[in-house]
Amino acid sequence: MLAFQMAANSASTQPAWASLILPLGMVILFYLFLIRPQSVARKEMEARLSKLKAGDEVVLSSGLFATIDRLDTTSDNIIYLKLGGSVVKARRQSVVAFANEAEKKD
Repeated sequence: MLAFQMAANSASTQPAWASLILPLGMVILFYLFLIRPQSVARKEMEARLSKLKAGDEVVLSSGLFATIDRLDTTSDNIIYLKLGGSVVKARRQSVVAFANEAEKKD
């Protein structure tokens, strides 16, 4: 009985900062493995989308390959794409990659 009481008392005498190590470590790991890579990928995609110009061959999120016909002058989010013999209007965010980048991945 005395040994049990001594063990209980010694467990409660650890410093307060020791109980913060595990949650703090989990927050750091969460940031390093989830938040930071996602923000880096988002910045790369924004840089890629800002470089779009007429004549670029791109891959859309639907998997279609298209050529940019022109960029909309009134809105930065709209582009006009040549698909076959027609020109369609699409959002700039629908572009996933340049066509030459997509062929290198395959």
